[in-house]
Amino acid sequence: MTGDSVASVGVNGLVDIHCHGAAGAEYGSSIEGSRTASALHAEAGVERRVASLVSAPFARLVEQVGTLAPLVADGTLEGIHLEGPFLAMGRRGAHDPAALADPDPALVERLAEAAALGGAPDALRQMTFAPERPGAAALVRALVEHGVRPAVGHTEADAATTARTLAEVADLQNAPALVTHLFNGMAPMHHRAGGPVAVALTAAARGEAVVELITDGVHVSAEVVRMVFETVGPGAIALVSDAMAATGLGDGRYRLGGLEVEVTDGTARTTDTGSIAGSTSTLADCVRWATEVAGLPEEDVRTAATTTPLRALGLTP
Repeated sequence: MTGDSVASVGVNGLVDIHCHGAAGAEYGSSIEGSRTASALHAEAGVERRVASLVSAPFARLVEQVGTLAPLVADGTLEGIHLEGPFLAMGRRGAHDPAALADPDPALVERLAEAAALGGAPDALRQMTFAPERPGAAALVRALVEHGVRPAVGHTEADAATTARTLAEVADLQNAPALVTHLFNGMAPMHHRAGGPVAVALTAAARGEAVVELITDGVHVSAEVVRMVFETVGPGAIALVSDAMAATGLGDGRYRLGGLEVEVTDGTARTTDTGSIAGSTSTLADCVRWATEVAGLPEEDVRTAATTTPLRALGLTP
């Protein structure tokens, strides 16, 4: 999608806080590849970009943060998002099961040191974790102490655990908690067990949480996207792309972290389990789908793709 197409739906200066790569490159793979991925998203109209890293061994994550930190320092990237490795095995999606682990605050220290050595001490913006894993409470405290937004996601947590965690996060950071790609990577809402979805929507409606939504036409249906907007409002929704390396290219074989991914008809899935493996859309594509297919008001979509994601991470407009 071109910059002119973005303008046609009344949205400019998009902000993507959850994006793994593009143009055949994963963020963190190399400085050159990360710049190439960032350039594709920028050309599409995504003015500010947070680079997301999938679960990997601790040493590899530290290395990747060190690779990306200079790009944060020079303004190419807005920051770094760690999606894992403290995720639930049963809701891991396209994350390498061998890389998953219980929360360890020591990793936060190592990542912060790597960011500082790379010239960007404030590079870490958010980390997705499963709150039911042992050690999650200590992880939340460590993240907040370092100015990193804890984000609940890829979780098997029940409603009570989710509610307690979102409340604790909001209280500790004195700002709404963040929920990683609502509906994806968590149990579906059931009328006898609402789980993370029901709790997240309730918290968002109260102004105590911001929920990410991937509006690529694959991850969440149009009627569900409309329901979320009408229930909690655009001020509690951050549209994200979750774009992976195939974005901007065609169907074929790619990699996401330690897993092989097959893209068919624009949909990325892991070759081992068939799980959706991110998207092949830019945030500009997601904005167009939200307005033209889901039928949402342009002003609401613009809010969810600009000011709300900035507020979710405590970034200045």
